[in-house]
Amino acid sequence: MTRAIAKPKILLVDDNDAIRDSLNEVLEHEGFEVFTAATVNDALKLIGSQSFDVLLSDLHMPDPGDGLTVVSAMRHSNPKAVTLISSGYPDLEEAAAAILLQADQILVKPLATKALVKTIRQRLKEGVSPPRVSDNVANILEQSAHATIKDWLKRVDEDRMLHAVQMDNKARSSHLPDLFSELVHRLRYPLPMGTRALTSRAAVRHGLNRQKQGYTAAMLVEESRMLQVSIFQTLQDNLHRVDFSSLLIGVMVIADEVDSQLAQAMTSYVSEVKAGPLPIEA
Repeated sequence: MTRAIAKPKILLVDDNDAIRDSLNEVLEHEGFEVFTAATVNDALKLIGSQSFDVLLSDLHMPDPGDGLTVVSAMRHSNPKAVTLISSGYPDLEEAAAAILLQADQILVKPLATKALVKTIRQRLKEGVSPPRVSDNVANILEQSAHATIKDWLKRVDEDRMLHAVQMDNKARSSHLPDLFSELVHRLRYPLPMGTRALTSRAAVRHGLNRQKQGYTAAMLVEESRMLQVSIFQTLQDNLHRVDFSSLLIGVMVIADEVDSQLAQAMTSYVSEVKAGPLPIEA
């Protein structure tokens, strides 16, 4: 007696009735065993009670990111299941990178059924993608400090106002290693929201040095603004490996710490200007 070959089980999740019904019909016709869910809660119940080979979920049901909730649950309960996300808004590369931290592949709506079936079968043959490694903001900034400083120096070199004060790169960026060290420390050991940033001797020293080097107050502010741009560019370049649970608070800490250090540098800069040169003794 020939033993029947088990059909691959697919969980299809979409709040659009027409899309869900049509895909269900196509997939069943192609030899898959299909279970459908119109809500996140329905999908979670099925995931908790059965095992699946494939998840095909809409990203927005009806709220943005709902599909990722379903993917996370499937990853936990059925780690060997192929997870596919469908979305009508995959135009932003960084959004795609964020989604791919959890799902195996993004499918663009409207879904071409032949291509969809081919993708599902190919993914089942290849197996689940290896888990993607994510990291926190502190580690990324610490590991990318040299590249961030290099990017900042390039921006400064292209700025006519800042470039008016001539100095080599080492002198120009001498304050940044301390700043990055203090920033990374604060990211790892966050203060309660609303707490004043810790006093930075390096920032005070930086303000005094910039006054002696001939910077104006406007130049001091502009180089700090450029530093934030370079830091956020580093995060943008590493978005594929950012732990998104720490991203928002990390961005807030970065902005607050850089602004705090600017304020402290500006205070020492202004104090030095007010003090003026020491009187010449007879």
